[in-house]
Amino acid sequence: MGFVDKRILNFIVIITLTFITFAWTFFIFHMPFNINVVLIVLGVRVLASLLIFKDYSLSWSKATQKTFLLKSLVYIAAFSIYLPVLYGKVRFAFLASELFLYLFSINFAMYLYYYLVNKSQISKSKTVVIYGAGKAGIKLEEEFSHSEYKVKYFVDDDKILQKRSIDGIRIVSKEELKEKIEQDNKLDLLVIAMPSASHERVKEIYDKLSVYFKAIKVLPAFDEILRDKDFAKQLKDISVEDLLARHPKDLDKSVIENFIKDKTVLITGAGGSIGSEISRQCASFGAKQLILLDHSEFNLYSIAEELSECDPVFVMQSVVNKELLDKTFEQYKPDIVMHAAAYKHVPLVEENISEAIINNVIGTKNAIDCAIKHKVKKFVLISTDKAVRPTNVMGTTKRICEMYAQNVDASFDGNTTEIVAVRFGNVLGSSGSVIPKFKAQIESGGPITVTHPDITRYFMLINEACELVLQAGAIAKGGEIFILDMGEPVKIIDLAKKMISLSGHDDIEIEFSGLRAGEKLYEELLIDDSDAKTQYESITVAGKTDYDISKLNDDIAELISTNDKLAKLKEIVPEFNHNKN
Repeated sequence: MGFVDKRILNFIVIITLTFITFAWTFFIFHMPFNINVVLIVLGVRVLASLLIFKDYSLSWSKATQKTFLLKSLVYIAAFSIYLPVLYGKVRFAFLASELFLYLFSINFAMYLYYYLVNKSQISKSKTVVIYGAGKAGIKLEEEFSHSEYKVKYFVDDDKILQKRSIDGIRIVSKEELKEKIEQDNKLDLLVIAMPSASHERVKEIYDKLSVYFKAIKVLPAFDEILRDKDFAKQLKDISVEDLLARHPKDLDKSVIENFIKDKTVLITGAGGSIGSEISRQCASFGAKQLILLDHSEFNLYSIAEELSECDPVFVMQSVVNKELLDKTFEQYKPDIVMHAAAYKHVPLVEENISEAIINNVIGTKNAIDCAIKHKVKKFVLISTDKAVRPTNVMGTTKRICEMYAQNVDASFDGNTTEIVAVRFGNVLGSSGSVIPKFKAQIESGGPITVTHPDITRYFMLINEACELVLQAGAIAKGGEIFILDMGEPVKIIDLAKKMISLSGHDDIEIEFSGLRAGEKLYEELLIDDSDAKTQYESITVAGKTDYDISKLNDDIAELISTNDKLAKLKEIVPEFNHNKN
């Protein structure tokens, strides 16, 4: 319908309803019909509606509570105009009664039109429950009214709101919701419409209500919402990352920025899962120059494409080649080194022990030695929870790296390099992570394979882990092993069940394949209770392990040359209890 047509239609509606409501009002007050009064009121209403407020632009077919309110305000404003003109000619009660009848009539007409149009165009074939009866929830309810979804309930934790309703839709508590839908089949959709809710809160709602719904979606945080776009179009599926995210509350970005800004930062393993995220973080925190080093051509190309605008230096090189590594340090003179290069996939390392020892131990030793020689201010070693009482070769090599970092003489030519290690658990979505594997298994129709029903792991988002790594590096004085707070360990079978539930494929089965070589049921983050607190709850410090550096160098040399590498690993790291499975 065109612009002019809307004005004509609105004009016809005003005339028709005004004459009808005045006829009724004259009848109710037992007064003769006075055409002059009607024409004055009609003229003011037309003037207010068409010329001043232009309310004909309000869509009747997409009417909301706001539409009805604005329409009513137009005619209340018109009333305030014609009341002084007619004051003394007719009684106030007469005009007020006619206004009430008119507002009732115009809103009823709008609602009837809205109902008939939408009923004929949309089949409400699905049910949705909105968690959150605030502004976001109300807006979503308005948007769902034009979709195939019928809003069955609002849920809110505010006891004052409970027992009330919005557009005739009850607001209930979680407990009431459970009672109302326990006898039903699963409802189609739960929408968590609380943009300010913490991830812990979203996870709590999911854990308590997911069993009742076929799907759950969440409205993004306020800073992610596009206000000029329908909220319903911005709803996203809850991911396993949402449910496992830690979101440390003591992240101090100003400390990180002071650490990184205007520094030359060399990142080894820069194309890997951890290294690439550290590269992104360093770029965002204003590093003067990024030196991205990786021996994988594809990984280096991928991060090069992503960070090309930062004009980093790309060095395709292995940390095992000390001569070339030394030249890189000499040429670029980094202020900070973030050492993320390592072989970390436990079963693959078990099959390639010699290569893993060379890459992890010798590569780290080379990087530390070059950092000291070239007067790097700070060296941060990325370690792992698998280094604690290790049961596999990968964890043991990382433990040796930690001991070398703690005991090496970091002074050279009047300069001391502050060398620290940061230990944390699994990062969500990294290469080799169980989550991409589970996703692929679900997409292929299952089954999901879990090694053992009791196996647990710590998890953290990659970006959160890397931010805390940088924060730990910023507060380091040298010689520390920092431990990141990973929260509570997660049972892998529970993770698998969550991912199956989120996928909507309830027919996916879980099979147990048995522990793999080097794998243990649970990981630890501390060797003993000698950890110390820092100013941040998310970061603690493990006690130092003293090891004569001359002996450690000799032991590492023998480790490379010996045929019985497992025995030598056990000698260097007595707590190494190899799980061959």
